[in-house]
Amino acid sequence: MPSTVDYFFAPHSPWTYLGHARFMAMADAAGATVRLKPMDLAQVFPASGGLPLAKRAPQRQAYRLVELERFARHLQLPLNLHPRFFPVDGNDAARLILAVEGADGTLAAMQLAGRVMAAVWADERDIADAEVLAELLLALGLPASRLDAARTPLVQERYQAFTQEAIDTSVFGAPTYVVDGEMFWGQDRLDFVERALAR
Repeated sequence: MPSTVDYFFAPHSPWTYLGHARFMAMADAAGATVRLKPMDLAQVFPASGGLPLAKRAPQRQAYRLVELERFARHLQLPLNLHPRFFPVDGNDAARLILAVEGADGTLAAMQLAGRVMAAVWADERDIADAEVLAELLLALGLPASRLDAARTPLVQERYQAFTQEAIDTSVFGAPTYVVDGEMFWGQDRLDFVERALAR
């Protein structure tokens, strides 16, 4: 029986960006059901003892850059270590991904999520800008009206519910993959995710 994966992520997370395409391919190959669960890290971090980037110790910030460059080179993915629009508010993008999922399905939402992440980390674009989000929709053949849907109370309620679920499930960072109840934190755990999907 195919697995179910709860995919907790933040669309402005570089680690989510580095793992997103690989995760999509793994899930597709395994025939797994992916449940997209974008979350607000500004709420998850305080609940789990995490700190936003600017408040982390200098040595942690420095090593983060080393690891980002190392993984980007290893995965052959373009990544700007100091993107023009970062830090950035990812909430509107997260809600848009949920709106697209509701109207166009999980695959379209996953594709949009990938475009959003690449916009931040590869293309120097501001995902807090509605015009940028509209252009990302257009590139996928999706209507700009999804932006209106993203602002509805229903979508906001879903976003908040997933954030609370992340906290209740002891998720503390992005990305986190929960495969049939087993948690894997970080794109560097995708080898283990693949093994879990093959069981």
